Amino acid sequence: MRVDQWVPALHRGDAIGDSARLMRDSFRSWGHEADVYALEMDDDLRGDGRLFSEWRPGNAADVVLFHFALPSPLSGAFASHRGRRILIHHNITPPEFFLGFDPEMARICRIGREELLGLAPHADLALGDSEFNRKELEEAGFRKTSVLPIFLDFGRYLLPPNRVLTEEFEGRPNVLFVGRVSPNKRQEDLIRLAAYWKRFISPDVRLFLVGKIPDRRKYADALQALLYELGFTPFEVVLTGHVSHDDLLAYYRTARVFVSMSAHEGFGVPLVESMLMDVPILARGVTAVPGTLAEAGVQFHDETIPEVAEMAFALATREDLRANVIAGQRARLEAFAPSRVEGLLKAHLESL
Repeated sequence: MRVDQWVPALHRGDAIGDSARLMRDSFRSWGHEADVYALEMDDDLRGDGRLFSEWRPGNAADVVLFHFALPSPLSGAFASHRGRRILIHHNITPPEFFLGFDPEMARICRIGREELLGLAPHADLALGDSEFNRKELEEAGFRKTSVLPIFLDFGRYLLPPNRVLTEEFEGRPNVLFVGRVSPNKRQEDLIRLAAYWKRFISPDVRLFLVGKIPDRRKYADALQALLYELGFTPFEVVLTGHVSHDDLLAYYRTARVFVSMSAHEGFGVPLVESMLMDVPILARGVTAVPGTLAEAGVQFHDETIPEVAEMAFALATREDLRANVIAGQRARLEAFAPSRVEGLLKAHLESL
């Protein structure tokens, strides 16, 4: 049996593409012919992944697994495919978050959400990578739904971090957030949190905002203006842009607390990364976050920025509190262990 995966893009370090390649390796280990096909990919991944233009239909018993994350020609190809079909929903940000900042991204997200509705009759099985995403599938009319968490290679987080960055940044109460610079991630709230911390708690604070900065920069430029207005230096609030894996590990290694003010998450890979790196988590408990964290970390809901800042300071400085939170996070990691996710994947494949 062939098990082909389709992804819109295959980029090194992208959670969806990395997960697809791990799944491919599992399919092959079970004796299936398996490849990952993408509309575009990084040059250094050619040969590991394949271009979608090379894909050819197999027989009726073969499976196509479509990672749905943005609108693309893959949606139409999936709807017209006559073999067995699995859709994995990685979520598309609601378009209203981009209004006033990025009309083109708002348009793309709106089309993507419409495409998802159109795919409901064409999937034999629809999987959300979180319970939040599974419920979206159910509401969209998909008949058979379940959950398959993002497949993460835990071993990659045991690799050595960038030594130069680690030595440069350790020794301060560093606050970390990882995620693309985007209005739904609410980086402006994190900047305001850092401003409160600096003025009313302690001047010794540094905020790392790690994540890709989009080409359409209106939101990023608004963040820069806010930083200027609040008197931050580039050393106190660091917008890193996209970083390599060893750099990412250095930011996690030197962080005292991970804080997410995000208003919309489909899964939250950095939450799992923080658990793996023993960084205490403080996160707004909305969308997929409660399902990903369960009883791990610390969640907030209606608290004000000063209240969240005080909570973050306690997690960064109180060793007894840190130890309790880290213990809970380590226990939660079992839900995302590669062996468990692989077992779920096999069960879903066999259920077709």
